[in-house]
Amino acid sequence: MADRDPVPLPAEVRAKLAELELELSEGDITQKGYEKKRSKLIGAHFPQTPGMDPNSQERRTPVTPSSSSRYNRRRSSGSRDERYRSDVHTEAVQAALAKHKERKMAVPMPSKRRSLVVQTSMDAYTPPDTSSGSDGEGQGEGDEEVGGDGEEEDGGGGEGTPSSREGSITMEHWISQAIHGTSSTTTTTSSTASSSSSSTRSGGSGAAGGRLADVLAQHIHISSQHHLRHHHHHHHRHKTGLLAHLSLRRRRRRAELAGLVQIGNVGPQHSENHSAPPDVTGYTNNTTATDGIQVERAPGPGTATQKQTPKYGNAELMETGDGVPVSSRVSAKIQQLVNTLKRPKRPPLREFFVDDFEELLEVQQPDPNLPKAEGAQVVAMRGEQLGVVTNWPPSLEAALQRWGTISPKAPCLTTMDTNGKPLYILTYGKLWSRSVKVAYNLLHKLGTKQEPLVRPGDRVALVFPNNDPGAFMTAFYGCLLAEVVPVPIEVPLTRKDAGSQQIGFLLGSCGVTVALTSDACHKGLPKSPTGEIPQFKGWPKVLWFVTESKHLSKQPRDWFPNIRDASQDTAYIEYKTCKDGGVLGVTVTRIAMLTHCQALTQSCSYTEAETIVNVLDFKKDVGLWHAILTSVMNMMHVISIPYALMKVNPLSWIQKVCQYKAKVACVKSRDMHWALVAHRDQRDISLNSLRMLVVADGSNPWSISSCDAFLNVFQTKGLKPEVICPCASSTEALTVAIRRPLEEGSTHPSRGVLSMQGLSHGVIRVDSEEKLSVLTLQDVGSVMPGGVMCVVKLEGVPQLCKTDEIGELCVCTVATGTSYYGLAGMTKNTFEVFPVFNNGSPISEFPFIRTGLLGFIGPAGLIFVAGKMDGLMMVGGRRHNADDIVATALAVEPMKFVYRGRIAVFSITVLHDERIVVVAEQRPDSTEEDSFQWMSRVLQAIDSIHQVGVYCLALVPSNTLPKTPLGGIHLSETKQLFLEGALHPCNVLMCPHTCVTNLPKPRQKQPEIGPASVMVGNLVSGKRIAQASGRDLGQIEDNDQFLFLSEVLQWRAQSTPDHVLYTLLNSRGTVASSLTCVQLHKRAEKIAAMLAERGHLQDGDHVALVYPPGIDLIAAFYGCLYAGCVPITVRPPHPQNIATTLPTVKMIVEVSRSVCVMTTQIITKLLRSKEASAAVDVRMWPPVIDTDDLPKKKPPLLYKPSNPDTLAYLDFSVSTTGMLAGVKMSHTATSAFCRSIKLQCELYPSREVAICLDPYCGLGFVLWCLCSVYSGHQSILIPPSELEVNPALWLSAVSQYKVRDTFCSYSVMELCTKGLGLQTDSLKSRGLDLSRVRTCVVVAEERPRIALTQSFSKLFKDLGLHPRAVSTSFGCRVNLAICLQPHRLGKLADQGTSGPDPTTVYVDMRALRHDRVRLVERGSPHSLPLMESGKILPGVRIIIANPETKGPMGESHLGEIWVHSGHNASGYFTVYGDELLQSDHFSSRLSFGDTHTVWARTGYLGFLRRTELTDASGERHDALYVVGALEEAMELRGMRYHPIDIETSVIRTHKSITECAVFTWTNLLVVVVELDGSEQEALDLVPLVTNVVLEEHYLIVGVVVVVDIGVIPINSRGEKQRMHLRDGFLADQLDPIYVAYNM
Repeated sequence: MADRDPVPLPAEVRAKLAELELELSEGDITQKGYEKKRSKLIGAHFPQTPGMDPNSQERRTPVTPSSSSRYNRRRSSGSRDERYRSDVHTEAVQAALAKHKERKMAVPMPSKRRSLVVQTSMDAYTPPDTSSGSDGEGQGEGDEEVGGDGEEEDGGGGEGTPSSREGSITMEHWISQAIHGTSSTTTTTSSTASSSSSSTRSGGSGAAGGRLADVLAQHIHISSQHHLRHHHHHHHRHKTGLLAHLSLRRRRRRAELAGLVQIGNVGPQHSENHSAPPDVTGYTNNTTATDGIQVERAPGPGTATQKQTPKYGNAELMETGDGVPVSSRVSAKIQQLVNTLKRPKRPPLREFFVDDFEELLEVQQPDPNLPKAEGAQVVAMRGEQLGVVTNWPPSLEAALQRWGTISPKAPCLTTMDTNGKPLYILTYGKLWSRSVKVAYNLLHKLGTKQEPLVRPGDRVALVFPNNDPGAFMTAFYGCLLAEVVPVPIEVPLTRKDAGSQQIGFLLGSCGVTVALTSDACHKGLPKSPTGEIPQFKGWPKVLWFVTESKHLSKQPRDWFPNIRDASQDTAYIEYKTCKDGGVLGVTVTRIAMLTHCQALTQSCSYTEAETIVNVLDFKKDVGLWHAILTSVMNMMHVISIPYALMKVNPLSWIQKVCQYKAKVACVKSRDMHWALVAHRDQRDISLNSLRMLVVADGSNPWSISSCDAFLNVFQTKGLKPEVICPCASSTEALTVAIRRPLEEGSTHPSRGVLSMQGLSHGVIRVDSEEKLSVLTLQDVGSVMPGGVMCVVKLEGVPQLCKTDEIGELCVCTVATGTSYYGLAGMTKNTFEVFPVFNNGSPISEFPFIRTGLLGFIGPAGLIFVAGKMDGLMMVGGRRHNADDIVATALAVEPMKFVYRGRIAVFSITVLHDERIVVVAEQRPDSTEEDSFQWMSRVLQAIDSIHQVGVYCLALVPSNTLPKTPLGGIHLSETKQLFLEGALHPCNVLMCPHTCVTNLPKPRQKQPEIGPASVMVGNLVSGKRIAQASGRDLGQIEDNDQFLFLSEVLQWRAQSTPDHVLYTLLNSRGTVASSLTCVQLHKRAEKIAAMLAERGHLQDGDHVALVYPPGIDLIAAFYGCLYAGCVPITVRPPHPQNIATTLPTVKMIVEVSRSVCVMTTQIITKLLRSKEASAAVDVRMWPPVIDTDDLPKKKPPLLYKPSNPDTLAYLDFSVSTTGMLAGVKMSHTATSAFCRSIKLQCELYPSREVAICLDPYCGLGFVLWCLCSVYSGHQSILIPPSELEVNPALWLSAVSQYKVRDTFCSYSVMELCTKGLGLQTDSLKSRGLDLSRVRTCVVVAEERPRIALTQSFSKLFKDLGLHPRAVSTSFGCRVNLAICLQPHRLGKLADQGTSGPDPTTVYVDMRALRHDRVRLVERGSPHSLPLMESGKILPGVRIIIANPETKGPMGESHLGEIWVHSGHNASGYFTVYGDELLQSDHFSSRLSFGDTHTVWARTGYLGFLRRTELTDASGERHDALYVVGALEEAMELRGMRYHPIDIETSVIRTHKSITECAVFTWTNLLVVVVELDGSEQEALDLVPLVTNVVLEEHYLIVGVVVVVDIGVIPINSRGEKQRMHLRDGFLADQLDPIYVAYNM
């Protein structure tokens, strides 16, 4: 491997450089001055390479990070952060980002509600985007910068980065720049700066900002000059660039923005309200390009300075896809997104054949040009002999006994307190005597003599804090002496500590019943009020045993521990946390422990009485092996530096090395990094005593930068380069390799510069040309003495790798773990691996152990580690290492953005591939703009360097990610929170459009088969034609001879005058009023007289009836019939919500051409109120007649219509798509309708029916007003609005009146389910009984809501409701009731008693998207339950037709439901009379087959299926299944989606989503969810919603909108008004909590 070390500098030059860096970081010298002096110093030593950019030499960034000198108050709580420092990498990231200038991406920024935006005060606000001003590119005039803001409170993460400084400019400089209106780029002379940067630099900050800043803010295309010229008087208050991007309604209130974000219309188009979304595909900026910089995308030479159109918000003039100008910031945002997506970022989907049913997911085809391994097969490497030295002890306990008796005064361990003073010194004598005492007490003082609690071989937990190594060491050796197995674990801090539950599982599986701990720790554990230590979550019950000597009894004189030679018995169990958060226990035998100590002693050349400084965790891993075990074997003196001291004084370990003249130190990269940060506080330290600096995480690819930087600085303090010894280790294999301390003159350590691209394909390529994406690795020395190592393939058979292939390192030696405790299968896969040659023969008869490390064996047998199995993510067939991605993210400017470098990277599986998620903690003072800019940069950097897309980037507030005991990020817990939607991020950016490339191919519709080849008799393509009909209407009964309802009422008034037809209940359940036949007749007569008298109405005039649900409405309706007028029932305006409900009333009155309005006195007042006049023009109302005081006289004679085909009434309703449609019902149709219902439901005068429906349209109106008069039964009327006061009203009435048949709507059912869910017991005790109900029909115009009906049935089963009682009906505009399921007919009910309800089928949702029906078993993947919509009404015929070709469809094929019936409506009542639509909907004919029958098209998709059941007449029962409305269905990717299916999936994803609605805009899918929870949860929903829609529907969500409860509009039938919602969204009226635009 080429040695890429920089030429070493002479010591005096290094000293001068260090001084310079000090001056820079203290702010005594400007960045520019620093660069000049530095290049002078170095210039003498580096001859300029020809062809190099003269700047690049200066771009070598300072190695010493600057920092504030006040490190004491702010040491980081540590984390996984600091290992990822590399100046090389930082430069690569910046260069990569520079490349992105050419590819501008416009990323719409999410909109947040004000309460979610973290407000920051002026003093917390730093000038925007002062990114790295270190690169010595002169800024032209007046740019003396002041370096070193000294304001870094972050610990390990941000500040000490050996990477470019953030050159922060003074506030005045920033402001003056703003006032002069110059944007940074206009004055930049650098040849790399792009004109685009001016449009993006927020507020035109002064720092020319190296390459990065210029490049990065590509996302906000708003020319800062354009704003600043006009608004410089606001300069210190608003944050320009990005604010214009936030579509926050509540932000508008800020007066300062009045000038900046001119909401409303700007410029010439004042006349109409039509300004439009921005065209983000053709941005040009109005900065005059200097120095010949070309504006990109400029079509010709003359366009460099284009006139910019006036903008509002961030919108430029543009029309939407349909060519309609739009006025709205939301749509501008979406348009921007659409255009971003137009640029194909992802590889095109490959063409392949799609079987009709199976939507195949795209499979990554291997690319023939990918790098492949070409080397020879690897040979296993053998380490040196493990030399057996004669005086090596036969076991560790024997060693302890030897030193404890021979030299009891020798120091064994010195512990420091947080001030760096020695807390206590443990000598070998004390350690020996105390351990013996612990051993005696363990075996003899727990439990009873007959039943000791702990026997040799039992496991006990060791729970000791990180600042008490002495107590731990005593307890550990006490266990070894007692032959008990110690399991060292972390101290559980709280009952819910991240990961402590898994540790509890480990303890449980190890059968631990006793936990040893120290006095102080025992006092600190959480206690219950009684003083007992509670059982931690997931833990077994343990006895806590304090090991301090004063708590123990002295052992008898004659008692000695049994000291044996090392054997195969288990010595201790070390815990290991897996990728998924599970905790495993790795067992280490006594012989392995001893052999490992010997191997370490040999490779590190340990000698007796050496001093070693340890900063690592002594409970596990390298810290345990060196500072607890090997040290005792060699009678060494350990100086232990607790973590708490490192936090306060990061230099403490170096001071101790110097003070104790230590020979060895064990540290992590983090500790070296912190020491760098703080080193200039210490002048007089010397490291020349060190012969070995063990870097415990040296196998992490990113440790090399810490090592280099540390060496650079401390070489002047006596540190020798050969002292640094990185090592590689894993819990299973213990120490895998360690670099030996070099003797003078031997070979220098080597390093490899590898291509990331190659690594992602598992191939080693030494990279030469592409500097950006490289990984520099250092070797971790050679194989351990006495061991053999080989490299095997990651997947499949453990075959040896080739020499240029990355694989998993495996070792074969005695000194390793032997098993995962209690897990035989996993043990076999890890500890008993037999690597094989290409030909399949094993390379050795001894088993190898997988180390979990990825790497290769380099030249001269040196081991290189490129990553860990745990951090491996396979995305699209390529491997990426989580650590590498963390490093790239941390190298993005501003580096200080991430709080203490706390970033977690993991992958989640969505749609059969892993997707990368990056979660970072942001600094407390970062603004929205900062975060968004940083996120977009990270995306670009990772894309450039790793060529992989990030699926989701989430930012959380500082200190909120779950921590490991040592303060790092608990990865699996973080992932768990993310997947459960409990992470509570404050910013989220999802990029599914760029990452997800394995979607199925969009569907191409095949041309239909021609009619001739298909029709044979009653078969279509070999299937029975899908048609069915209800039974005949049968013979006429006495009241059926009347053609008109008005005649039926007069007949009833004569024949049964006192028969009660209607009873109205109030909210208390008592009768508010009732009507007998004669009362109704008389009231109707009076109303008719009043109409004739006051209204002077002609025959056939239209009258609007605006009544609350009740008896007045019924009387007014018959009054109109008696007067010969045409009634239209209209829902009255809601007194609390006049502004939105009154315009609908007005519209219906106008569209129906009503000549007068009849209503009650109260509503008359409401219509004329002040609120009403604010909502509509009240002077335009037709005459309003109130019917509260009726005249006493009756009309001279009742009107009798001459022709039964004249209009009886008009039925107006608003469809779910927001269309108001009125249909005409003739007298014939009305009578036929009533007759059909009478037959279907067997209605007679003796029956009682309870109706809880809105009486304004459809079947609800017919049941409320018409059926009782026609059939003579008594209707018990329950207004649904009363249920809001008393949810039990409807069911109590049903029970009280012993009703057998009842009708309700879905909204009523939902109210009962939600409102009475917990009250069933109390209702039962009050005697509520539903056992008499035989039918409960839900009246609807949609697909049956099976989940709701089932939960309703289940819930009220206890109250006697029969599970089969609940059924549904189906109607639509052209025919108000097509199906209605009465109680099951005798045979039907008997046959179906055993099995499940026969009317539900499961269909494949994927086939449905292709307009096909494919029946599947319940519970199969992608299955969707559909419930039959009820039995077809008498006199109704239906057929399923193809909506496009109008041909008949075969059975079980999806098509449009067409209906032919006597009660079809006779047409739309429209003012404009659109003839085409009319004839198409109401009088369609089939294109072939039966071309004579005239059908009405329902506009709903569905299918027919003949069932095995027979009805009363012995006919087989045809079931009709309604799938959804055609006008609501969404065409996406050539497939048909029904919104309800996507909504159902979304509602299931998180408990806080109460309701959801989806719609499309252009070709984007928009998902709106209602959040029932704190606003902090809003952002959790974005990834969950995106995931579930991808997984279940293969669709990418474009926009996720989180709103408050009740925002999604719902009509009276309980249907979602998705189009209203869409209009509200586009007009920005939803006041969303959060809007996320997925990229």
